Amino acid sequence: MKKILITGGAGFIGSNLCDHFIAKGDKVTCLDNFSTGFHHNIEHLKSHPNFRLMEGDIRDFQTCQQAVESQDYILHQAALGSVPRSINDPITSNEVNVSGFLNMLVAAKEAKVKRFVYAASSSTYGDSESLPKVEEVIGKPLSPYAITKYVNELYADVFSKTYGIECIGLRYFNVFGRRQNPEGAYAAVIPKFVIQLMNHESPVINGTGDYSRDFTYIDNVIQMNERAISTENKDAVNTVYNTAVGDRTTLNLLMDYLKKYLSAYDTKIADIEIIHGSTRAGDIPHSLASIEKAKKMLDYEPSHDIKSGLKEAVDWYWKNLRK
Repeated sequence: MKKILITGGAGFIGSNLCDHFIAKGDKVTCLDNFSTGFHHNIEHLKSHPNFRLMEGDIRDFQTCQQAVESQDYILHQAALGSVPRSINDPITSNEVNVSGFLNMLVAAKEAKVKRFVYAASSSTYGDSESLPKVEEVIGKPLSPYAITKYVNELYADVFSKTYGIECIGLRYFNVFGRRQNPEGAYAAVIPKFVIQLMNHESPVINGTGDYSRDFTYIDNVIQMNERAISTENKDAVNTVYNTAVGDRTTLNLLMDYLKKYLSAYDTKIADIEIIHGSTRAGDIPHSLASIEKAKKMLDYEPSHDIKSGLKEAVDWYWKNLRK
């Protein structure tokens, strides 16, 4: 039985991680301030004897110290995501993503946790045009959010070398799946498109739709977190890994898939018109990950490609969020 702290544990990725490790028989502490997470994501876990909810903010160092006490591992998911949000409010993004991250690292060091695994980001590749994206080759960041996530990697590297704490960063590539929030100004593209199509509204694709992403289903992300905390290969720690599928899909093709899978439930969706808007500031044109390092060092093998992941996600949204 592992004792695991999951920060941001009431969020999309965090709550799925809570489910996974509780099911494995581990003891899980969820730390969340509910700025972007939701109580309903973890409601079913609150009565579980191995689950503990701690409401608090990673920007408060004492809260971080209390949360890490007696923990074996930390899965640090707490952050303010979204490139547009960081462009509109870079100060808050920096406070949470950099200062909050540093608080958690220092607390983890003091508590002598076994390993600190954190959510890094594909945005770190910035203006690098090379494809596929290889962990050791990055460009300049294109947004405040990207800067914060790169700073996380720099801090983790320094802490591993200076204090001996084991750190692993997982560069998430466009994660999607069950519980991803479709509402709000900064909603991720897949749940936002799904809800609009279910409501017979015309989704707006930013730009021509030729931009491509390595869309990654939530179960692949869970597997990478599992591999990151369980690996006994000392050569596999104190580094970063792409967390992706190793395939890319254009936004136009993504929309085709969504219309096809949703049409199985509602035939009218197939005829919904798609609107194209202006290109969004800070967006990377193309994103495709090399996952060779993760395969070699962590024995990672994606369980879902884009199609199988979308089918499961669409099924979940239809059953849980249809009006």
